[in-house]
Amino acid sequence: MKENIIATKTFDFALSIVNLFILLKKENEFIISKQILRSATSIGANVEEAIAAQSRNDFIHKMSIASKEARETKYWLRLLDKSELTSIEMNIYIIEIEHIINIITKIIKTSQESK
Repeated sequence: MKENIIATKTFDFALSIVNLFILLKKENEFIISKQILRSATSIGANVEEAIAAQSRNDFIHKMSIASKEARETKYWLRLLDKSELTSIEMNIYIIEIEHIINIITKIIKTSQESK
């Protein structure tokens, strides 16, 4: 069975965000970190649902939700970075979420074009 790159990337990203959340809690940052945890883990969950979609429209819908969650995650990461609430470097997470957004966007566009 062929590896699903976006499923792997979103799972690995969610795992890195879980670890980030633990570090942020140690720095007493509880508000934005919870938002990031929710949206970041939702990306991969929606990708997994898309993989099991019942139709092309269902697939596009689930991937669109994953895209929205990815964009929300980027927002929270940028806000956390600029707010200086933590000393943890956010750039690596921001770069990775941008890659994920680009891949999901391409998947959606390709799926819409082949309808």
